[in-house]
Amino acid sequence: MPIKIAIVDDKLIVRRAIKDKLSSSPQMKIVFDASNGEEFLENLKELAEADFPQVVLMDLEMPEMDGIETIAIASTLYPKVKFIVLTVFDNSEKIFEAIKAGANGYLLKDDDAINISEAISHVVNYDAVPMSPAIARKTLGLLKIGISQPAANTISNILSNREHDVLQQLVEGLEYKQIAGKLFISPATVRTHISNIYQKLHVTSKAQAIKMAYKNSWLS
Repeated sequence: MPIKIAIVDDKLIVRRAIKDKLSSSPQMKIVFDASNGEEFLENLKELAEADFPQVVLMDLEMPEMDGIETIAIASTLYPKVKFIVLTVFDNSEKIFEAIKAGANGYLLKDDDAINISEAISHVVNYDAVPMSPAIARKTLGLLKIGISQPAANTISNILSNREHDVLQQLVEGLEYKQIAGKLFISPATVRTHISNIYQKLHVTSKAQAIKMAYKNSWLS
């Protein structure tokens, strides 16, 4: 059975180039491609679980929803899907942000076809964490000098400060009226914030939102 793959990149020419790189391998099947994280998540919603991509090649810099935010959300909602960052960026902050968000590998776009194909295969068959040699060297160097995590917090790029406050109260077990009283807002405003939280996190229930908050260490 070929490995099912999705490609997420805002540039059509890049998506076509990646498809061309993988087209020579009968072990790879492109399920769909998307131009940003929002489109990717919408495409997943329309698929049966059996048709989900096993590996997603994810760009980082995209409009609407970038790669790191997308990985943070999708890796919680779809834990069986693996994510390999495929980007032109090799700076240390991006590497650790992506890994912390849930990326299973980190490759550069100029890697050749066989390296990308092998990385996909290793992620699926051996649960490996493939990295381009340049990325691996940089990561090792950063670890040697004691850098362990990026300071940036993905949640600040997804939810507003008030939505973050409401999510914090949900995690603490408060009901709508209790949240309204604690934050000095109306219950209707609380419902609006919660609706926005669900939409931004692509979840449909309080349990899913809380699970995502815990997984990504978004709350104090």
